[in-house]
Amino acid sequence: MIIPVILAGGSGTRLWPMSRRLYPKQLLNLTGGNSLLQETILRVAEANGIGRPIVVCNNSYRHIIAGQLSEINIRPNALVLEPVGRNTAPAVGVAAYMALAATPEAMILVLPADHMIPDVGQFHKSLAAAACFAQTGSLVTFGIVPQFPETGYGYIRKGETITCEKGRSHEAFKIRAFVEKPALEKARRYVASGEYCWNSGMFLFRAADILREMDDLCPDISGACRAAVDGGKTDEETFFLDPEAFGACPSDSIDYAVMEKTASGVMVPFEAGWSDVGSWDALYDLGLKDESGNVVRGDVLVHDTRGSLILSESRMVAAVGMSDAIIVETGDAVLVTARSQSQEVKKIVDRLVDAGRKEADGHFITWYRWGSVRVIADNALAVVRQVSVLEGHEASVLTPSGRVLHWVFVEGGGTLSRGEDTLQAVPGSSVRIDGRSAVILENNLKGPLVFMETYLPDTEEDHFAAASKRIHAQGEYNDKAKRHE
Repeated sequence: MIIPVILAGGSGTRLWPMSRRLYPKQLLNLTGGNSLLQETILRVAEANGIGRPIVVCNNSYRHIIAGQLSEINIRPNALVLEPVGRNTAPAVGVAAYMALAATPEAMILVLPADHMIPDVGQFHKSLAAAACFAQTGSLVTFGIVPQFPETGYGYIRKGETITCEKGRSHEAFKIRAFVEKPALEKARRYVASGEYCWNSGMFLFRAADILREMDDLCPDISGACRAAVDGGKTDEETFFLDPEAFGACPSDSIDYAVMEKTASGVMVPFEAGWSDVGSWDALYDLGLKDESGNVVRGDVLVHDTRGSLILSESRMVAAVGMSDAIIVETGDAVLVTARSQSQEVKKIVDRLVDAGRKEADGHFITWYRWGSVRVIADNALAVVRQVSVLEGHEASVLTPSGRVLHWVFVEGGGTLSRGEDTLQAVPGSSVRIDGRSAVILENNLKGPLVFMETYLPDTEEDHFAAASKRIHAQGEYNDKAKRHE
């Protein structure tokens, strides 16, 4: 049994303004389909011998990730919440302990949630080869066969060729060395030699084997991981690591802590159009281009423009006479840069953080266990919000005294209850809620239940947030989390 371990932390600041601290790139839909996280999970779910995933993230992403898993009908083995970030070695250690407890012979497939792999068939072939070596005790990493001299990745130097004969013959390489991100001339020599692969950050090994190596090579990390799991708590499919134990864990990558030191390291070469989507220019390279070499998405109009990436989320974007440009529009920000400078976007984010600007942190959306609330307008005249209740969930709402709310249902369906009164929420129906009313919205149909809410602003606390805090504090969070198999 192979248990995928999805590492869903990280901020992806080079993909601002779409990627934010509270809504990072792995949660974004960058290709017009699913998010990178969803694509990562679906990609591996299609392979043979795969179990339910363990997803590791921090508490800020908890509800967003739970919602995205629900959207693709994936029930995780566990959603593991890190109280603080401690890099990849502790995340792998925690997941390995949990996998080992469930299945003593389990292998764990460690996958960052923000990679794109267009050739899924080749990925599955490489996975089968890696599994052959991992079953014999090797700690396997996937080395990306380089197509050009990239300076933004670490490299792995090949050692002697080895084979594994199980079912069919598989070839891999012993690891001679891990190499830091090189300067351009050195990267050119690496690629020309044919002796190096990019370090993908993807791994496969038996849970027992990686824990044994961690006990030997980084016992302070493995001990802290064990204590964090032993002292953790479960709430349905969410696992809360013990904050004190995990907080005391050293921060280190699995590369530095184990893979660069172990004698059991093996690299399986992998060639499938892989990208970690580290910049807007990288996304341009992966995109479908028009006859002028442009990659466009959303309401975009171009004239005499070539070689550019133009993305629009909320309004029409027009580009005239542009060449090799990046233009990205969201509801509250617009980025314009040369493609050659797309790695420098991080410096804009640093300035936003230093200035305390909200645009560095999140979009106009708040996630809850049951769904989300997106602010459309918020001014002296009125507040307009789009509320989405996830399939199989309930949202409990306590409206403030003196406020009149108007809800217009636009998508999906469900049941609205106020005391003894109930009504069916269907697209086009509406309801007026006045006074201090306790309302329950139940989404008992397929897909999200979406409605638009309008009300006059006042100084009272947001009623969704306030209701959630009160219910949670009383231990009565009204979320049945029904599932439609």
